[in-house]
Amino acid sequence: MKISDLQEKKLAELREIARSMNLSGYSQMRKQDLIYSILEAQGEAAAGNGKEPRRAERESARKGTAARAAASKAAEDEASEGEPARSAARRPERTAAPTPRREAPRRPVEGVREATPRAEARPAENRPAEEPASEAPKEGTEGGAERREPPRREPPADRSRGREERRGRENRPDNGNGRNSRDERRNRRNRRNRDNRDQRDQRDQRDNRRNRETRESREERRRRIYENRPDYMANYDPNKTELDGMIRKVGVLEVLPDGYGFLRSAEYNYLPSPDDIYVSPSQIKRFSLKLGDTVDGMVRPPKEGERFFALIQVNTVNGRTPAELEERVSFDHLTPLYPEEHLNLETTANEYSTRVLDMFAPIGKGQRGLIVAQPKTGKTILLQKIANAITKNHPEVYLIILLVDERPEEVTDMERNVQAEVIASTFDQEPERHVEVANIVLEKAKRLVEAGQDVVILLDSITRLARAHNAVTPTTGKTLSGGMEAGALRGPKRFFGAARNVEEGGSLTIIGTALIDTGSRMDEVIFEEFKGTGNMELVLDRQLADRRIFPAINVIKSGTRREELLIPEAKLQRIWILRKLLADMEPVEAMQFLLDKMRGTRNNDEFLVVMNS
Repeated sequence: MKISDLQEKKLAELREIARSMNLSGYSQMRKQDLIYSILEAQGEAAAGNGKEPRRAERESARKGTAARAAASKAAEDEASEGEPARSAARRPERTAAPTPRREAPRRPVEGVREATPRAEARPAENRPAEEPASEAPKEGTEGGAERREPPRREPPADRSRGREERRGRENRPDNGNGRNSRDERRNRRNRRNRDNRDQRDQRDQRDNRRNRETRESREERRRRIYENRPDYMANYDPNKTELDGMIRKVGVLEVLPDGYGFLRSAEYNYLPSPDDIYVSPSQIKRFSLKLGDTVDGMVRPPKEGERFFALIQVNTVNGRTPAELEERVSFDHLTPLYPEEHLNLETTANEYSTRVLDMFAPIGKGQRGLIVAQPKTGKTILLQKIANAITKNHPEVYLIILLVDERPEEVTDMERNVQAEVIASTFDQEPERHVEVANIVLEKAKRLVEAGQDVVILLDSITRLARAHNAVTPTTGKTLSGGMEAGALRGPKRFFGAARNVEEGGSLTIIGTALIDTGSRMDEVIFEEFKGTGNMELVLDRQLADRRIFPAINVIKSGTRREELLIPEAKLQRIWILRKLLADMEPVEAMQFLLDKMRGTRNNDEFLVVMNS
């Protein structure tokens, strides 16, 4: 049966054929493996049938050799019986001739003559045992008188000659049989070697045919997928990769202490989930992957005994090709600078919150800003407006909103009203989750900055993040006022201090909210620790919020360091004049004055021109 016929059959039919051929384990084989097993069994059966005729030939050859040996012996016996006179005449000569060779004791010639009749009287005793039984009565009748006579002792020379003749007659057929047996063994050995060579050739042909067919099918599939692969994948060998069931996935890498890692999904807030993708240690080492890398690649479904999807091909890392990762500089070795590029937050004429923020507390790429807010002053709404303004005016910026220890409904509201990546950890979760989510978001932002990307993180709030760190920090016995551990603020400071403008390209902007006047001494300690660490501060006033004057911004206390790097000189001079005018007013009066003057203008430039006139 040919392989093409087997390929057309169904799996059930192939299993029926395997059962009829007594193959073992056929019920667990795949279709292709079952086909090759059937073909191999057929080849072995054909090799076994070929051996039977050769075995019969060997048996017939052996029998023919034995028959020829028997025929030759019979011919010799007939020749010896057909010429009795001639043999009798020659016997004395034959018996006397070898006497000198046997070193027998010297006897008189008469002894030899006396021995001659006795030697002639013993031809029947010296015949081979293979003579026919019909001749025995003749010997008995002819030599009956001699047997009745008393036995006569033969000389030693006659006995030795008789033994040698018997030994020679007995050894002649044996020598022939020995030569025949050696030839047969040699022939069997040659045939066995030839059979082994034939079987090896057949097995090699089957293996080559099987490998060729499998290779052709796989190469065709891989050629279709890899024909347009990028240059950096030129050294990648697709023949070592199984492409069945591949899908494309994106995730953020988290490296575990054992060396391997997982790609976490933003849908689960970068926490462990069933959709995680396994990344082997060899892949992490080959592509120089780090914690927080955003990996885009092809993954395969889990095999038997595996729990997670596995990464098998890397397309991009942080939006760049893997070949470019070899040249990236670590975030800690980048040169920090003051913000030099202004983030324009002005959108519409009626959006006064962002317009006021643009004039009195401008935000640049790489800003480290702190929004100081009392409860119920509208800080969450202000963060939403800032996020929407950045998304609209600066689509090249990667925006992340991080909500730590917040209410679940605020998370839903933020996800629905902002077109950005929202990562949240609600107040009903453990403090360890808050810390873990914040750390992986920070590492992701650092990796994007290393790739030259501008990243903005809006954090709400840094006070609750510090509380979470205080809850997970081991007690050392050194506590600050309000029950704050001495080492608990190390993590929040590392997070907030990562914001910077980078000379080599890229920037990380962090705008965080800090709560004050909550009645908690710990919150006051946290605010005092972070006060002065930022280069932009925006203060929200509870008096404005109580009077429903929004934005509830205290323009007198708000400001940005080195704002001259963000705002043009002419515009900055007009803003300073406006600040001098508002400095003598109360916060409520100053905000009402600004809102009244801004209502008739379309943008800040027009407003400043009107105020200057």
